[in-house]
Amino acid sequence: MFVALAFMALTVPRYLTFNPANTNVPAPDGFGAHFWLLTGHVVFGSIAMTTCCFQIWPAFRNRFPKAHRVMGRLYVFAGVLPAGVLGIIVGAVSPFGPVVRVANVTLGVVWLIVTVVGIRMAIQRRHGEHRRWMIRSFALTFAIVATRIWSIVFAVAFFADQLTEEAGPLDPTVQTFTGMGVWVAMIVNILAAEWWLDRPTASQRRARKARRARRHQSQDQGMA
Repeated sequence: MFVALAFMALTVPRYLTFNPANTNVPAPDGFGAHFWLLTGHVVFGSIAMTTCCFQIWPAFRNRFPKAHRVMGRLYVFAGVLPAGVLGIIVGAVSPFGPVVRVANVTLGVVWLIVTVVGIRMAIQRRHGEHRRWMIRSFALTFAIVATRIWSIVFAVAFFADQLTEEAGPLDPTVQTFTGMGVWVAMIVNILAAEWWLDRPTASQRRARKARRARRHQSQDQGMA
């Protein structure tokens, strides 16, 4: 939640001025609606980012199941679905180059698919599968935050001596580390979600520890 609030505090206000001059993503030539589509993506994405923090919070989900369902609908229908569709549109014409365009469209499509599958599992009352798919959706929701972090890491680590104050989205160096950041953020977040879902639970770890203890005990008795 802290990360989500900090990210939104840094990025959202510039779009709420409804002034295209305040964005650092220039519009493609002849695409006058770009800023407004991008603003919609940011606003709906912020709704998704805020609500999903509550959705994966076990204590909130268990104590307020009705609120969980309401916020789940907000997450999907006022967050991911409109933000994903708009993200695909503006991502397909990103000024940061073809690598970023392909990454943005891929991220948007996968985000939508994973979320739709998750909500379908909920409708079918397959709650275990619903939880797994929505954790994947959560990971992709926060890929935009991870993109910023990874892009900065790559910029500092590999391109610090090539950057100038005038460098913008059309600069090949900026396009390179931005493309790296988007792809790595998406892949790492997906892998992290899969690791989290497949990790042993506390009960499984206790059972495994007990089996090892019994095995060692049997070996000790056999040696005796």
